[in-house]
Amino acid sequence: MDVIKVSGASRTSAVAGAIAGVFREHKRAEVQAIGAGAVNQAVKALVLARGYLREDGYDVVCCPEFSDVDIDGKVRTAIKLVVEERSQPQS
Repeated sequence: MDVIKVSGASRTSAVAGAIAGVFREHKRAEVQAIGAGAVNQAVKALVLARGYLREDGYDVVCCPEFSDVDIDGKVRTAIKLVVEERSQPQS
């Protein structure tokens, strides 16, 4: 499964479609963003993707994590948003 990389210039609807598509195929998606603009676009895309997936009967949640990424020999801290189906409480 590929990580969906988002920049500040990414189109929100395109990222949302990618998130929904990856989730439908793998039941999980990972979104990576570095910088405030990229994180903003990623979060907006997640809101849209949640709506797309809800129409298909999926209830997804997002768990944010930090991730170290090597870019041209420099280590940068990225935000990784892990999208998974909400687990149902045990009765």
